[in-house]
Amino acid sequence: MRYRSFAEFWPFYVAEHAKPLTRRLHFMGTSGVLLFALATIFTGQLRLIWGMPLFGYGFAWVGHFFVEHNRPATFKHPLYSLLGDFVMYKKMWLGQMDREIAARKHG
Repeated sequence: MRYRSFAEFWPFYVAEHAKPLTRRLHFMGTSGVLLFALATIFTGQLRLIWGMPLFGYGFAWVGHFFVEHNRPATFKHPLYSLLGDFVMYKKMWLGQMDREIAARKHG
């Protein structure tokens, strides 16, 4: 499916992350990405950048392939998927993601 906006994509993204373990794995991966980014900035060691996609995608893809049993949205919608990861990350920090999942299931 083609999405014309992130707002159109978001319900699909939420549905693809229905299981709590999948979301937790994404959270760990995104946290790792941010830590690698900070380490790169503070140490000046550019080779650390390689850890960002390996860590981020590694955790997320384990969640999709072995927990959720679906294909990561990154393959067809890379930019929206990346944005979705950070929106979900923020919502998880704020304690809002479980409500988001429940609302999409019942609404």
